[in-house]
Amino acid sequence: MSSSAQGIPGLPDLTHPVELVQFGTQALKASLLLVFLIVALGVAIALISFSLRRSQPEQFIFVGEWAVRYSQLLRGLQHLTLVLVLLIPGFFLCSTLSNRYHHWEQAKVAQVAESVAGEKLEQSAPQVRYSIREPYSYNTQVNGKIVKVNETRQINRFLTLAGSQIQVKLDQSVDVPGRSSIYQVNYTADYKVVNQLKDINNFFFETPPPNGYTLLASYKVERDGTRLQQTNPGDYGFPFQLQPGEETTFRVTYQAQGGPRWVYSATGQLLSNFRLTAIANFAPADFASGVVPNEIKVNGRSTQFTWIFDDNVSVKNPFGVFTNTEPIRHTGIIPRLLLLAPAIFLWWILLLYLSLPMSFRNIAIAASIFFACLLTLTYLARVINAQLAWTLISIILLILTWGLGASRSASLAAIVATIAGAVLPIFGLLVPFSGLTLSLAGLLSAVWLAVRHWYGWYSLHPEDQRLQTQKNAKD
Repeated sequence: MSSSAQGIPGLPDLTHPVELVQFGTQALKASLLLVFLIVALGVAIALISFSLRRSQPEQFIFVGEWAVRYSQLLRGLQHLTLVLVLLIPGFFLCSTLSNRYHHWEQAKVAQVAESVAGEKLEQSAPQVRYSIREPYSYNTQVNGKIVKVNETRQINRFLTLAGSQIQVKLDQSVDVPGRSSIYQVNYTADYKVVNQLKDINNFFFETPPPNGYTLLASYKVERDGTRLQQTNPGDYGFPFQLQPGEETTFRVTYQAQGGPRWVYSATGQLLSNFRLTAIANFAPADFASGVVPNEIKVNGRSTQFTWIFDDNVSVKNPFGVFTNTEPIRHTGIIPRLLLLAPAIFLWWILLLYLSLPMSFRNIAIAASIFFACLLTLTYLARVINAQLAWTLISIILLILTWGLGASRSASLAAIVATIAGAVLPIFGLLVPFSGLTLSLAGLLSAVWLAVRHWYGWYSLHPEDQRLQTQKNAKD
């Protein structure tokens, strides 16, 4: 998992101790200031009321009315204060979950990208090298005069391969925790060399091992069935002689381990009479670097890729096989939903207030259920589809919401408000057609409130209203 994956910049994350301490300090200061203002206003009204009680009865009555209104205002603000007290921690919870989920998504994307464009086993095409002496001239100064000097120097040239017949078998090992898959490669290649030169017969067959291997075993080079020995350890250049017009064949075999890709590089050479067959004994597998195979055969979990170039062709990029991974789609949806969740919570609570009488206890229970459902969605969406996860969670949410009402009518009102205010808005942010779904949720909310107002939901059921009032008083 890549360490470069970062959270959303500037978003509060309560898993960071420094931010948690800062939030606690600011919340304490704001709470003390609010309490001081409320107490100061109450004391001021009480003092004014006491001072005017004897001297000016009319003004005392006026101030007393303000005191009563102030008391009513405080009682009305209790619900708002409770909602804000629940909303602020809920916001920081959602922001923390959003940051964590974004971090997890980016780490997953980085891991998939590493498996596609990270480590690889790259086999380079062999080169047939020969040396010639080439005349060259340069100017130098001798005794104050410019003198032209003619000399010869030895330079290396390369002979084009006359044919390449390559077969590679790829097996994928079990994933190792903390890193990508590992390939086990069984490589066999036959290279045909034809001496088309007139006066050169000494050559070097240079066939380096693959780059990026962690294990290389049974590396062997044969010429016409005879194994060639390395002159120096680590030197993969084999000298041979070939008369003009003659041809010979080299076979290169080895077993290697590395990965999680295997590619073949032409190293800028022209390929002719070329055939590469790569058999991937795992699924899913796909071809790499955009060079499309001529043939693809699938047999169960095994896939055979074949590249055939009968005439000469130049291939600049390495091509081969890699482990295909499912694309990561719809990233950023859950973090966006979590950032908008506090607004959805406010809308849901407003619909509940307009649908049935709500007590302090019911508000606290509703808030706990809502944010618990979001927490469950955050972690369940890592395992299964987010829409399916929210569908299952919504069923539990509706069952728990049914208990907010003291009667069937009140419970049905809570269910309708929950569907319009919580279930559909969150579901709308999870599906591609978010605008349409949110519009339906808003329309359903408006229709429900209109029906509730026009037909007097509780006026038709006075007994239900009485039961709900008794339940709230008991709570």
